[in-house]
Amino acid sequence: METFRNPVLPGFYPDPSICRVGEDYYMVTSSFEYFPGVPIFHSKDLVHWRQLGHVLDRPSQLDLDETPSSKGIYAATIRHHNGIFYMITTFVVSATGARRNFYVTAENPTGPWSDPHWLPDAPGIDPSLFFDEDGKAYVMANRMPPEGQQYPKHMEIWLQELDLEHHRLVGPKYSLWDGALKQIHAQEGPHLYKINGYYYLLIAEGGTGFTHSVTIARSESITGPYENCKMNPILTHRHLGRGYPITNVGHADIVETENGEWWMVCLASRPYGGDFRNLGRETFLVPFRWESGWPVVNPGKGIVELELPRPNLPEHRWPSEPVCDHFESSKLGLQWNFIRTPRGEYWSLTERPGYLRLKLKPERMTECANPSFVGRRQQHMNFAMRTVMEFKPRRQGETAGAVLLQNQDYQFRMEHAYTEARTVIRLVERKAGEERLLAERPVDASRLYLKVEAVGQAYHFYYGTEAEVWHTLAENADGTILSTDVAGGFIGAYIGLFASSEGQASEAYADFDWFEYREI
Repeated sequence: METFRNPVLPGFYPDPSICRVGEDYYMVTSSFEYFPGVPIFHSKDLVHWRQLGHVLDRPSQLDLDETPSSKGIYAATIRHHNGIFYMITTFVVSATGARRNFYVTAENPTGPWSDPHWLPDAPGIDPSLFFDEDGKAYVMANRMPPEGQQYPKHMEIWLQELDLEHHRLVGPKYSLWDGALKQIHAQEGPHLYKINGYYYLLIAEGGTGFTHSVTIARSESITGPYENCKMNPILTHRHLGRGYPITNVGHADIVETENGEWWMVCLASRPYGGDFRNLGRETFLVPFRWESGWPVVNPGKGIVELELPRPNLPEHRWPSEPVCDHFESSKLGLQWNFIRTPRGEYWSLTERPGYLRLKLKPERMTECANPSFVGRRQQHMNFAMRTVMEFKPRRQGETAGAVLLQNQDYQFRMEHAYTEARTVIRLVERKAGEERLLAERPVDASRLYLKVEAVGQAYHFYYGTEAEVWHTLAENADGTILSTDVAGGFIGAYIGLFASSEGQASEAYADFDWFEYREI
């Protein structure tokens, strides 16, 4: 029996949503304060995925200025109807939780996608779309029940018709369901399907942490009443304990293959080194089948596993991605992101061909801003990152190097800096907004090699002035500060390159010759 390994999207790829078009599968995930927003993936076999791009890849689609960490773009839904792709999501615009729902469309999943169609009278988060057999379209999301909350974080799922021609909600709002798990809280992430004459409403409950779960209800009418599945929750891991290797399972979407199999994508995390989740919430795949009109997930086991039998689809692998980016293209690879919408021409792949140039910006890595930063997700518990940088700081405050980032208050910065009339390489740990110098070495070189190796929660930092001659900067730094369990929020750890002039104007820049990331 052939098997596959979970997660199918490792690292910070939460809140998956999936749709099938013929023999092709498309999936999107949330992206929070990172730009471009909403990565989109393509698969032929549900196991091997390649990134096609991002749905929100233009500033006109996504203005993340001053968006706090773990706000921004929440869970997205992707659907296909009458030759058009639809993506609907929530933009949480401020620390107070103010939010706006919108959708975009495209004829091709690679884009271009339209500018947002805002739905000002669509409350809540995690909106989804449903296209009924009679041609009507509907939006659903969560909200506080109109009659009031019966307990803290008590929510319900609402439904309203969508006028696709005029991009607006029409008609009454219907209250569909407030979940199966009373007193559990956070009914969210709804998806609606019509299968064998029933409307099935799949939601997440219990919050996106350890008590996360998937529940389902059904009705013969789209507006209800909805019958609660007596087997709810149909998927959760909270009963397995915090020592189980896969935790906080929930927020699912389902798809039927062309061969009649049913599969579920969901988010979950792999804690390591204790109850710490540096990789954030990842995307997992699990089978289910219908019994007596209800889904039974992974029959005989009822849980998500790290290894499962493969879908009954021809295996389709994509060309492997290189472990080293030599910055020889005129465009950044799809794995790279900025923090918030990039403002100003502070990076370039063409000013010095073969190098990524980052110009020093006054914005710091410790601010809720758009710093001079380009980064990618940490996707493995054990990894090695290497890069080489050409940069010579000339005055106090000019810094550039590598950063391991959870958010602006939790990070490691391995930076080349000017201090006390000399240049140094130093390692700074930032925890809860307080900085601590872990190591500092004098170095007089304009070309520096930087390396980070992580084995579990032990992070090791090295530098050199010539290739493959490494000097220890610091070893066994505590990597748990890069986990949401310490830092809070909803995102996973990033690894990136940065350049800052720390509040002052500067004409300086740092050139990075290549960047390598690989599992070890």
